[in-house]
Amino acid sequence: MTAWQACGATYGGTRKKSLIFAIKKQSEKIVHSSLFNLTNDQAESLAKRLVGISPHMHKVFYSDDGSTAMEISFKMALQYWQNEGEKNKSQFATLQNGYHGDTFGAMSVGYVPGFFSKFKNQLYKTIQIPFANSHRLPSNTTPKEYQDQRLEKIERLFSNNDKIAAFVMESGAQIAGGVNIYQNGFQEKISRLCKKHGVLLILDEIATGFGRLGSLVEYVSQNSKPDIVSYGKMLTGGYITMAATLVTKNIYDSFLGKYSDMRHIYHGHTFTGNPLSCAVANENLDLYEKASLIKKIQKTSTVFEKRTQEILDLKTVGGVRHKGMLMGIELVRDKSKKTPISFKKSTNKVVFEEARKNGIYLRTLGNIVMLVPPLAISESELNYLIDRTILTIKNISR
Repeated sequence: MTAWQACGATYGGTRKKSLIFAIKKQSEKIVHSSLFNLTNDQAESLAKRLVGISPHMHKVFYSDDGSTAMEISFKMALQYWQNEGEKNKSQFATLQNGYHGDTFGAMSVGYVPGFFSKFKNQLYKTIQIPFANSHRLPSNTTPKEYQDQRLEKIERLFSNNDKIAAFVMESGAQIAGGVNIYQNGFQEKISRLCKKHGVLLILDEIATGFGRLGSLVEYVSQNSKPDIVSYGKMLTGGYITMAATLVTKNIYDSFLGKYSDMRHIYHGHTFTGNPLSCAVANENLDLYEKASLIKKIQKTSTVFEKRTQEILDLKTVGGVRHKGMLMGIELVRDKSKKTPISFKKSTNKVVFEEARKNGIYLRTLGNIVMLVPPLAISESELNYLIDRTILTIKNISR
């Protein structure tokens, strides 16, 4: 048994011959062609497929990773309002603990203090709605009650501030900010509030889309309607870096006009629409269909459900949150006081070193152990990962 990555992509460490062949086949035609006044058949084919699986989306803007995809989202939102003559709409509102990447715009909108506090003075201001995970809620407050309170705050904000250009959030769950799973209807209600108050909704599905939470397109399962959405990570199965930002027809049309109108967006990357990346993504989408991967994920993820109580019973586990192929295990020193576990070394190092002894690779976010296995993992392999995770937690808790 090989060690399973906690942040595995679609296939983890396994080798998919068809994806390798897609790279080889495309490399024999053309390795790279920019999209500056040019195009290529793989980029065009992929764009049609992405729009086809993404309700309400109309056009695609390619980039090379999640951070850049989100930077593009922010620039499009701000320029959309300028193109529409609404120059005062220049602010972003977000949920606290949201994470959208490590570039400066992404750090500003997705400010996680543990990651970015050293750069705080260089970041631009955003409006953050306080948002805690289900293990850290105010006493006598259920997760649903707490998220309903967040919705009230968002509506008050929208009602009293006409400068908000967009509300930005991860779709379905926050991952790097603490594995915070949204309650049913939460994202849908935010979507409705955005439409009601003329605020764009930008969704980040870079880590949560393409099966991670059990749906191919997570915003569909959340019954929400974004104006802009970004994909990445699992798009190419982990073989080549790539990301894509999709927009509605309304957003796209605002950038059309005469050249002299200067409505177009000045943004581009050298490897935007790279044919190798697009070829792999096209083949990867074929594999999703051939393997019925989403159905397989939904079945395999029941392993997490069956074993949640077993994990919760461990003496240093305060809470467990999971959805699809994602689990967050909160380690505490005292369950009643919810005191986070701590060591002389960093918690991440302690967990990592013990997990490696047990044949697995685990990553922590503070005191939260993340399980984010490859999407194609089998039930027996997932059970193995959970077995060794439990062993790791027991060993570091002695």
